[in-house]
Amino acid sequence: MKNSDAVWGKLVLAGFVGLAASIGTAVSAADPASSRITGDFGPPQGEPIHAVLASPPNVPPPIHRNYPAKVIVDLEVLEKEMPISEGVTYTFWTFGGTVPGSFIRVRQGDTVEFHLKNNPGNKMPHNIDLHGVSGPGGGAASSFTAPGHESQFTFKALNEGVYVYHCATAPVGMHIGNGMYGLILVEPPQGLPPVDHEYYVMQGDFYTAGKYREKGLQPFDMARAIDERPTYVLFNGAEGSLTGERALLAKTNESVRIFIGNGGPNLVSSFHVIGAIFDKVRFEGGTNMQENVQTTLIPAGGAAIVEFHPRVPGSYVLVDHSIFRAFNKGALAILKVEGPEDKSIYSGKELDAVYLGDRSQPNLSAVSAAARAASGGVLTVTDQVEAGKALFQGTCSVCHQPNGAGMEGVFPPLAGSDFLAANPRQAIPILLQGRKGKITVNGKTYDSVMPPMSQLNDDEVANILTYVLNSWGNPGGRIDMEEVRKVRTSLNKPGTSGSE
Repeated sequence: MKNSDAVWGKLVLAGFVGLAASIGTAVSAADPASSRITGDFGPPQGEPIHAVLASPPNVPPPIHRNYPAKVIVDLEVLEKEMPISEGVTYTFWTFGGTVPGSFIRVRQGDTVEFHLKNNPGNKMPHNIDLHGVSGPGGGAASSFTAPGHESQFTFKALNEGVYVYHCATAPVGMHIGNGMYGLILVEPPQGLPPVDHEYYVMQGDFYTAGKYREKGLQPFDMARAIDERPTYVLFNGAEGSLTGERALLAKTNESVRIFIGNGGPNLVSSFHVIGAIFDKVRFEGGTNMQENVQTTLIPAGGAAIVEFHPRVPGSYVLVDHSIFRAFNKGALAILKVEGPEDKSIYSGKELDAVYLGDRSQPNLSAVSAAARAASGGVLTVTDQVEAGKALFQGTCSVCHQPNGAGMEGVFPPLAGSDFLAANPRQAIPILLQGRKGKITVNGKTYDSVMPPMSQLNDDEVANILTYVLNSWGNPGGRIDMEEVRKVRTSLNKPGTSGSE
């Protein structure tokens, strides 16, 4: 009896399995949607839509559709010379004329018809690899485009998230290193939660033949790129692109969402906002969420979405927390927050100069003006003084104070300095190679260490010293770039010792 029950049970189970299989087959045949892959919501509906693209740091408006559509994206490649720092230009290769390229926003399930145009004035062929594409090359093989031509291909946006796109034409690293990257957001069908502000920021590392802030048009340096020794590490393609008059804006307690990407081509970003804690981070651009985050890693070719609420007013500094990149290579941006103070949250006072350096100034237009004047052979003392003043605020004022008074017993005064009056040019080697040990200024002895300011270019040293010589009761005069160059050359000769 027990054996027959067991056999009967097996037959019943087999019957249920077979019935379920037959029902499943029938359902699948009747409803093709049941076999559809994740993210495929069927064919596009309605009339085709031309995507609204946005230049950084702006983001296109959220999508308010409840159906998949055919979305047409038109993107043009432009090779153009643009500023990379004050008085420094670089020939960028761009998607849409900006670095990073235009922000693209579509909905999960949309069918994207992509048109890539290569401007007739360009010299190089280009293509595009979108990390949000499911298919070999991400569109690169389908979009290889010569100057003066246009390519078209189509893909379905199956996966929600924020994805990097970049040029993948050989040499790939050179194209990316010249600024050919951007972000595409694939919104989930229900959209993202509303916020008060959305911003678009991408980090990139740049490799120039000249040193950091060396003036003039700087070419790409392949050897530095291969060795991964960037001259600049930047947000949105230029030093100061998001500071001063171009800073991001918000008010206290507003919600801020930043789509933050890393174009590379080489470095990983340790993204941090000084003074803020991220409420939420969609790390690596995917669907997983982390909360209460201080710093988030963004790999080259990766992205993230960070959200936070600035609680008190002031300047919130966006940095790569590999910190020399922020203060010595340019990876620094500002979110300027206005609103009432809340002493219960934070009682301190804002002091931009400590964190921002020369970027605490509204702009560094005086530095650019001096560079143009020097290039044209018409540089005046006034030009140098104005440029030197802007640079002094970020390079020297923390120790020597904005008024040149120094700090008692530690940092000697620059104001009314008998040391400078006796021989102004003895300051040149001190800036270039530093100084340690005792020094007497205005009858008082100081004993401290001044590190070398070797990151400064010859024109920057000349302008800072000219500003100091013409300020705070000092005797006046000027230091020119050629003088600094000669001193630097002599100090670099073998056997030259540091100043004691």
